[in-house]
This record gives sequence, C-alpha cells and structure tokens, in this order.
Amino acid sequence: MKTQTVKTILFSLVTSALVAVPTISRAEDKPKTDVPASAAAPALAAKKNRAPFHGKVSAVDTAAMTLTVGAQTINVTSESKITKDNKPGTLSDIAVGDLVGGAYKKDEAGKLNATTIRVGEKDPKELKKEKKKAAEPAK
Repeated sequence: MKTQTVKTILFSLVTSALVAVPTISRAEDKPKTDVPASAAAPALAAKKNRAPFHGKVSAVDTAAMTLTVGAQTINVTSESKITKDNKPGTLSDIAVGDLVGGAYKKDEAGKLNATTIRVGEKDPKELKKEKKKAAEPAK
C-alpha cells in the first residue's frame, strides 16, 4: 500500500511540474520593449488630432502665411510640408483656384495649422489604389 501512495505522490509532482513549465516559458518568450506604453501614447494622440481638408483655394495670404479653402482658413507653419506636382513647394506656389488637399492640427487657440498640403490633383497611382479599394467587396 505504501508503494501505491508513493507512486501517486510522484505522479502528482511530475504532472504539476509539466503544467507549470509551459506557463513559465511563455512569460519568458514575450518580447521586452524599452519604450513604455505611456511614451507611445503621444504619437498616437498626435495622429488622431489631425483632420483632412480638400477643395479649391479661395485666398492665399503669404504675409499672414494663411490659405483659405472653403470656409477654413489654414495657417502654414515652418513644419508644414507642401508638395506641388509631387515635388517640394512653398506657399507662394499656391494660387487661387488651385485644388489642394492635406491635413491640419487644431492648436489650443483653435487655429488650424497645416501639417501637409498637396497642390494639384492626386497622384494617378493613388487614384488607382483608391478606385481599387472602392471596387473591392466589403469584408
């Protein structure tokens, strides 16, 4: 009867060890990141803070560094990236009546500061991608 008890105890210990080993190894397999989650949050918040705009330019004021598209007056800052015909551009390259698109961020004062401005029609490759996406059935 003692051998049966010893066998049962040994079997229980081995089973417990086998159950615990995969749990320990999974914890060690998790990738360790040096960037805390709180540091990644501002980058994500900055992207969510942007809003798109597009339309015809109704006014350009190079002295005030503003661009008016529809009812929106958008400030052009030193960080604004302007492209015209897929090449770097400046505010003075933009004329009334040009088609523009881009994104802006609203600051604490409520001003719309451009992050990107694209002058002219979209790149034909981009238009083709958009048409392809629109034609795909929804999943």
